[in-house]
Amino acid sequence: MSTLDKLADFEMDVLKEVGNIGSGNAATALSTLLNKPVDMAVPKVSLVPFEEVAERAGGAEELVMAVFLRVEGEAPGNLFFLMNPVAAKKMLRRLAAMEVEEDLEYSDMELSAIGEIGNILAGSYLSSLADLTKLSLAPSVPAVAMDMAGAVLVYGLMQYGEMGDTALLIETKFLDGGEVLDGQFFLIPDPESFSTIFRSLGVPLE
Repeated sequence: MSTLDKLADFEMDVLKEVGNIGSGNAATALSTLLNKPVDMAVPKVSLVPFEEVAERAGGAEELVMAVFLRVEGEAPGNLFFLMNPVAAKKMLRRLAAMEVEEDLEYSDMELSAIGEIGNILAGSYLSSLADLTKLSLAPSVPAVAMDMAGAVLVYGLMQYGEMGDTALLIETKFLDGGEVLDGQFFLIPDPESFSTIFRSLGVPLE
């Protein structure tokens, strides 16, 4: 039986709470950074097999704007925040009030702003997970790139070796007036880390 099958409804509810609390914290932090209200919809949280991560992002060859971080601490892993490059431009223009070009060329300032937004999201979700599990978790300095979804995952594998077989997917939606800007947040714990997280939540794995 896989790790996914062992999760009871209670444990999934706890992971959903990670998304709910994290998105609330992220909205507050982004509002402070940008000095304007930031609304985020209640996120959709699920667990997906690692091999489906690229597919969930639109396919291995789908072009994405990616923020990649290493999770350090008692349950290390890899963390990706992925957005469609067009949506990322809209996010900068509408949320951060930046003047951006319509094409898919990104300036250093734009990449830096996306990295900071991804960093705030990562910190907010990891803090909520750490609070619920009582584990020490912290994000590394983010790397930002625009590439195909499959290549982004390969980069993570090359940097840190084998990834775990399951990803926590938090589908994030920024609300700005009548427009919805979608992003996907994947936490992929190292192979031994998911068991650490589940044990801290009281999930029997034997």
